[in-house]
Amino acid sequence: MKLDKLSIDGKKDTIEVLDKIFSAKINNRLVSSVLYKTNANYKGRHAKTKQQNEVAGPTSKIYAQKGTGGARHASRKAPIFVGGGIAHGPKGELAYKKRKLNKSEKKLSVASLITEKNINKNLLILNDFNLEIKKTKEMNSIIQKLEMTNSLIVLDKISKDKIEKSIKNIPNIKVTDVNHFSAYDIIKFKKVVFTESSVKELEKKYL
Repeated sequence: MKLDKLSIDGKKDTIEVLDKIFSAKINNRLVSSVLYKTNANYKGRHAKTKQQNEVAGPTSKIYAQKGTGGARHASRKAPIFVGGGIAHGPKGELAYKKRKLNKSEKKLSVASLITEKNINKNLLILNDFNLEIKKTKEMNSIIQKLEMTNSLIVLDKISKDKIEKSIKNIPNIKVTDVNHFSAYDIIKFKKVVFTESSVKELEKKYL
């Protein structure tokens, strides 16, 4: 299929793209599953408390089982004592399993969301940035002109080197490359922007 391609000046051209990425079947159930797993894996589970067997101290019985008139106890490391172990506390990161996301799930969810952006007119493809843009003010004017506010911008390496310094301080913009964005990034921003070369790089990953 063919899509519009814009230059920095706003001049239109066309580019041939793969249907399996830009006109794929939209699978909302798969996207929801991928987003759920991604969010779950992002969570830091670093909190950890010591259980009874991990607390330092003697394991001897604190007094006789019978004849004291008091309750029966074992060692001072029991959870009911101050300084003892914590019952059912957080167990640290290693105790939790990462939810597995395979490559096909990632690819299909990304293709589904890119297709949805294309249908909703929230997908832009630009010419590669061949000239370096040094000033944020100049880059910001280009973003306003091309209506790229609130965008995920996926760049090829050359374009990224040319504009990364001038764009990194502009709010509601994320600059990345083909290997470092996910379905979560696409859904977070209103628009997705590619360059001509980054489209070709993305297509190579899907072939």
